[in-house]
Amino acid sequence: MQKSFTEQDTESYYDSQDEIYSSFWDPEGSVHWGYFDESTGNDFLKACSNLNTLMSDWGKIGPDSRVLDLGCGNGTTSLRLHEQFKCEVVGIDLSGVRIDNANETLASQPADVQGKVSFAKASATELPFEDGFFTHVWSQATLYHVHDQESALKEAHRVLQSEGTFIFDDLLKPQPIVSEMAQKHVYERLFFDTEYSFETYQKALETVGFTVKDAKDLSDHLKMSYWCLSTMTFNRGGEHSDHYEELSFSYDQTAQAVTNRELGWGLFLCQK
Repeated sequence: MQKSFTEQDTESYYDSQDEIYSSFWDPEGSVHWGYFDESTGNDFLKACSNLNTLMSDWGKIGPDSRVLDLGCGNGTTSLRLHEQFKCEVVGIDLSGVRIDNANETLASQPADVQGKVSFAKASATELPFEDGFFTHVWSQATLYHVHDQESALKEAHRVLQSEGTFIFDDLLKPQPIVSEMAQKHVYERLFFDTEYSFETYQKALETVGFTVKDAKDLSDHLKMSYWCLSTMTFNRGGEHSDHYEELSFSYDQTAQAVTNRELGWGLFLCQK
């Protein structure tokens, strides 16, 4: 599915918004949603960390893994994966600002970390790696932005070794028709659209050549994430107070879109 927006739209959006996101979402620069349970309560950052744990457990990442972090942002998760598992990690992202941030952080790390982790600006639809180069492709809150999702899925499949693991989350569209509010505050705001529901996404993965080993519909966790984010931005003062107020309203509308089944969130574990 080719979309009406372009990769340049997405790149420009995140280049311009990175400072805003870091100011309230996660001071360390990680921008993804959370998996809530008894261990997290309503603590958003704990829930985000909990999603990392769920994905790394599902993906069975270990010291012999070579991981592609697809849409690595500021490199926070890539560095955490290496720190926890001592694996090799390559992070790629469309945003030059975020790749610069990631490389700046990497430059402050010990030499052994710099030998195992690297970052580069690249598109998910044209990965600059050889066939079968990675044991794992990992992605969080990224693929819904890609203007050609099918090509991105094919590229993820190509760069994985035989029996390699693709562990990722993505936004879903449970029904094809959405309200004007959802269109404005979710789809247009984030420069995305998708034809994939929870069920059809799995069929698309199988068509590309993946075996879907497991899948979770995390839509309730997405709704909770946006409720938390709305609270975090509500009445926040400072230089960007008007923008925070707009974000808080949009986050409320995003949570409502999940309730109305106009937006969903899925987690997928696949094998090549």
